Amino acid sequence: MSAALGLYRLQQVDSQMDQIRARLKTIRETLENDRELSAASNAFSAAESKFKETERLLKQSEAEVEKQRIKIEQTEASLYGGAVQNPKELQDLQKDVASLKKHLETLEDRELEAMANAEDAEKELESAREKLDNVKGNLKDQNRDLTLEGESLNKDLERLDSERKAVMSDLEEQLVGTYDRLRGQKRGLAVTTISDNACSACGTTLTASQQQNARSTSQLFNCPTCGRILYAN
Repeated sequence: MSAALGLYRLQQVDSQMDQIRARLKTIRETLENDRELSAASNAFSAAESKFKETERLLKQSEAEVEKQRIKIEQTEASLYGGAVQNPKELQDLQKDVASLKKHLETLEDRELEAMANAEDAEKELESAREKLDNVKGNLKDQNRDLTLEGESLNKDLERLDSERKAVMSDLEEQLVGTYDRLRGQKRGLAVTTISDNACSACGTTLTASQQQNARSTSQLFNCPTCGRILYAN
């Protein structure tokens, strides 16, 4: 077996392993950090905070209305209780009652608005909760599929690792060192083929003499442009 053929087989195995590792990384990132789940969770948290705030404002409005009604009752008790006889004081009490009742109307309007806001916020919260539950349900199925895919890919990786060791056992250590250096320099692709009289990696047209050199079983031939090892099958 020529050195170029051995390195080409090693490249094929490594390329498959690179693809599997990239897919496993994507699966791992998807399982650990799902954007849709994060968005749904954030939306639910925002809706929950809004609902709690509207509930607080509603209780505050209810308390203000109740407090105002008590003031009116107390003022009317003074007005109609008979304890106050002075006409001027009675007139002032009547004005106070009218003013208090007018302000009560304003407070009751605010209370109704607060009730409406709380109801709307509760609906938004329920909608956000339903969406979050749906996303979690869908992710449960998706994550199960991704987990199964990951397990299958890891088995493929183990098989390819065994193949890689078998291929490397037939290669000289110096050749593997050269191959590894090129892999690091050429984004993982150290060995490529000749296709249509050209380097299939960079497209450089090769002369007949260069192609013949690439077919040599005694030495490696590198593409004159990109520097990758050429294998002529």
